[in-house]
Amino acid sequence: MAVPKERVVLSPAQVHGATMPVHDAILTVEALAFLASLHRLFDARRRELLTARHDRQARYDAGVLPDFRPDTLAIREGNWTVAPIPAALRDRRVEITGPVERKMIINALNSGAKVFMADFEDSSAPTFANQIDGQINLRDAVNGSIDYTSPEGKHYRVNANPAVLVVRPRGWHLPERHITVDGEPMAGALVDFGLFAFHNARALQARDRGPYFYLPKLQAMEEAALWDEVMAAAEVALDLPVNCMKATVLIETLPAVFQMHEILHALRGRIVGLNCGRWDYIFSYLKTFRAHRDRLLPVRGQVQMTVPFLKAYSELLIQTCHRRGAFAMGGMAAQIPIKGDETANDAALAKVRADKLREVQAGHDGTWVAHPALVPVAQEIFDQYMPSPNQLSVVRADVNVTRNQLIAPCSGTITREGFNNNVEVALRYTASWLDGQGCVPIHHLMEDAATAEIARAQLWQWLHLGPLEFTDHAPIDFALFDHSLATQVHRLRHTDLPYAKRADEAAALLRQLTHADELGDFLTLAAYEQL
Repeated sequence: MAVPKERVVLSPAQVHGATMPVHDAILTVEALAFLASLHRLFDARRRELLTARHDRQARYDAGVLPDFRPDTLAIREGNWTVAPIPAALRDRRVEITGPVERKMIINALNSGAKVFMADFEDSSAPTFANQIDGQINLRDAVNGSIDYTSPEGKHYRVNANPAVLVVRPRGWHLPERHITVDGEPMAGALVDFGLFAFHNARALQARDRGPYFYLPKLQAMEEAALWDEVMAAAEVALDLPVNCMKATVLIETLPAVFQMHEILHALRGRIVGLNCGRWDYIFSYLKTFRAHRDRLLPVRGQVQMTVPFLKAYSELLIQTCHRRGAFAMGGMAAQIPIKGDETANDAALAKVRADKLREVQAGHDGTWVAHPALVPVAQEIFDQYMPSPNQLSVVRADVNVTRNQLIAPCSGTITREGFNNNVEVALRYTASWLDGQGCVPIHHLMEDAATAEIARAQLWQWLHLGPLEFTDHAPIDFALFDHSLATQVHRLRHTDLPYAKRADEAAALLRQLTHADELGDFLTLAAYEQL
């Protein structure tokens, strides 16, 4: 007679920190068990891939330059395509992005954009309340019950024909310390993805709406393959059709641009397209070449998409995607409307139009905006020059991009104004982030983690890879940085901005990161311990 084996019951994920009663509907025992299964299946591999990132960066610091992989030549030269694109995503001419805040979700869904990317990543500060409130908001958006009444009594609700919902979880590198499994903090990526999928995937799949995801910060095909495994496991666990979960990958790191074919191939059963995440891409260029004085970048305003290394990146992305039957999405317009100054507003909108015209004429299938008022501006351009739903037929056979073009140095200057603006943006964004807000308008631009990363990375390089000087030949040194930071802190303290109270904390962190001997990987990773 067989002796019955003792059944081992694994504990679900554990929640730490204060929660509200309304969060209980998201943090159910079943949902936490699902999170625990994802962690136990995939976190060890995630950690291996993060170690590979550090090893790769060490080689770059030692002088090795990024290049195409010789071991994956057969993938790049092979004759294959990705799976067919779902009907709901065949026209993505304008996409709007924003954090998972309730009012913003409603406004984005009503904006007239084809797609709304709900962002748990660069435009959100990952307080635990923000993350779980965001899950509640998206659940309500999916089931059609989301609404919002402002303190002034204005009521918001979703109109007919809202934008298609796509969710961006956090990158592989970010932890979620408030949820642990077997004593280890979970990956923020698995928490964001897992909770959204557990509560919404079946409803979305029943309506042929995915679920759909944007995947950030990937550096290699192996990281894309891990996402494919995560989604496949979730489909099995949630009794969903194979490959119903679809993904768009942001090419926003320099190492990833050399593996675009490989990333598409790793996700070929579920990938829909690649996106030019321009601001993070510029930050990644800075970080990759943090030890290379010959590849310093000028002030951010001079690093436009028309400079050689960015033009090569966007054109190669278009060619690669269309060769494989995937969409090539354009980048973010960070401008926001300027009220009370018609001349300045007209100038800002002219910049948006010029940027979107460049994208559509190059062959992009759609673009991003950060503000609802820019949706009709971008749509007008794409409607005029892209009457069909997309431009998959634009193969860009004229493009022949080399490794050296993708890493070409960028000419330009470092100005006092640009230096001080970097200090201001890095300080104010960090203060806002520590105060729980992940995107903040500064000088009529919507700044998020990516643009703040550019600011603080440039400051570090200009100070550590010197001696450098401004256009007026004055030296760029730490005394200047410390004075500029003290000036900006004083100004911020004397404003009525809600995050002004975090000015001193933000300044201390920025000072520490800027004076450090090594450029830190991520501002948000360093700041997370203080959140």
